[in-house]
Amino acid sequence: MQPSVSVSVFVLELAGHVGLLLWGTHMVTSGVQRGFGAELRRWLGRNLQQRLRAFAVGLGTTALLQSSTATGLMATSFAVTGLIGLAPALAVMLGANVGTTLVAQVLSFNISAIAPALILAGVIAFRSSDDDQVKNAGRAVIGLGLMLLALGGLSQALTPVESAPALKAVLDALADQPLLLVLIAALLAWGCHSSVAVVLLVASLAAAHAVGATPALALVLGANVGATLPALLEAGSPIARRLPLGNALVRIVGGALLLPWLPLCAQLLARLDASAARMVVNFHTAFNLLLAVVFIFLTERLAALLTRWLPDPPESAQPGEPIYLEPAALRSATLALTNATRETLRMADMVEVMLRGALDALRAGDRRQASEISRTGRAVDRLGSAIRGYLADLGNEQPLDDEQEGARAQEILSAVINLEHVSNIIASSLMETAVKRVQRGEAFSTEELSAIAAMHAELVESLRLAISIFLQGDPGGAARLYERKAALRAMEAHATALHVQRLRNAATTGRTGEAEVLGGAAERGWLFLRIICDLRRAHSHIATFAYPVLKRSTPHPVKDSFGD
Repeated sequence: MQPSVSVSVFVLELAGHVGLLLWGTHMVTSGVQRGFGAELRRWLGRNLQQRLRAFAVGLGTTALLQSSTATGLMATSFAVTGLIGLAPALAVMLGANVGTTLVAQVLSFNISAIAPALILAGVIAFRSSDDDQVKNAGRAVIGLGLMLLALGGLSQALTPVESAPALKAVLDALADQPLLLVLIAALLAWGCHSSVAVVLLVASLAAAHAVGATPALALVLGANVGATLPALLEAGSPIARRLPLGNALVRIVGGALLLPWLPLCAQLLARLDASAARMVVNFHTAFNLLLAVVFIFLTERLAALLTRWLPDPPESAQPGEPIYLEPAALRSATLALTNATRETLRMADMVEVMLRGALDALRAGDRRQASEISRTGRAVDRLGSAIRGYLADLGNEQPLDDEQEGARAQEILSAVINLEHVSNIIASSLMETAVKRVQRGEAFSTEELSAIAAMHAELVESLRLAISIFLQGDPGGAARLYERKAALRAMEAHATALHVQRLRNAATTGRTGEAEVLGGAAERGWLFLRIICDLRRAHSHIATFAYPVLKRSTPHPVKDSFGD
């Protein structure tokens, strides 16, 4: 009975140290993302157009975050929104895979003695400062200390393993089953969501002589494959699945080709460093470097293959039904916000179609077209409601305490609400005016149609600019969009002056039944002014896309009002 108790205590102690290692990794990643996430994303977005630069960015970002998964989520969000191509994103993941091996290299050295000092420094920074970046830097330092503390405890827990007959017998029995070892390590890495933890565990087992050199290298291959599974299985849409699938294929193909040559690899690595633990982490680095060298020049072909396997989802027969709002992505705020952004872009496309059709409906008085625009407006409302619900579910799933993620969620919500307002103005007010014109058999003058067309063109261009600002956050574009409000006010004033002039002309030329002449002119002019007012109101809602960007980039923020 006593041996079973000892084994149970050993397994519990081992699991506790691995859990502490994972929690420390999580603290480092979350601390860096919360404190410096915005700067990282901007830096990442500016340097992802060339393969070699994207590779270097992926390596550096992962070395800082100590998590290739976090780097992959950022790269996936850029690829899904179309800010970068799939090929550069694959280069980022090749760099991230190498970067995570550098983390394993550093942590493999016996530096656990500095863990208490790191934890103390992190606690002091976290509790003594009100600055968010300093607090989150302290969080990251605490996490690093916990990782080193866990590795020290892991090494001590594995010290008696060499003399444990049962465990050694199991590992010896698996020594000539490399595929089974790969599968076991892959499952462990999948469960831990970390290749670093499993590789360091294998290094500890190898250092304790509990596992031979060749089986240890097979376990490292499995850890590399298993670490790609969480992102692949949790991706909610075909587009979001492309990048993690490509990363998984690279490691699976590389592992399959290298598996028969593991004994030779063990011999070569022994010449470099005979230490069993060093051999494990060196193989981890060499394997990912080799994959990077081979596949960095194949990213374009792999991207084309992945796009062919996972094409864009077909448009729904019901345009108001969401395509990208995958519930599984709610576990990652980055991916969830990316999905909501894509649906908001679909919503903006629908509003642009409505806006373009509105001018034709006003000119020709086409009831069928007006009815079609109204149906599209109802679809916009349904899609907007779905996006709002998705953002609410995201807030319930996890607290958006990251200032940047919370601000982005608010920007998406504001964009959705304002697009709904624009849609309602077009579908209800403008189309109602078009139908009234048909019923009364009235026509606009050439000057009135010219004024309406000029404001309509300005509205279409402003909507395009607003979507660009929403996607890229360009301060220059935001300033241009805000300045267009003055142009719309001038157009509105010109249209009002045109209406007043027509009333004066009607009063001057009327000889008999002057009241009837003025009344008819006033009635026709009312429809014209209502259209002008609706176009100006729609532009005011579109201009609100500029406000968040201007607030971040100017020392004196603009007022968020429709009348300014």
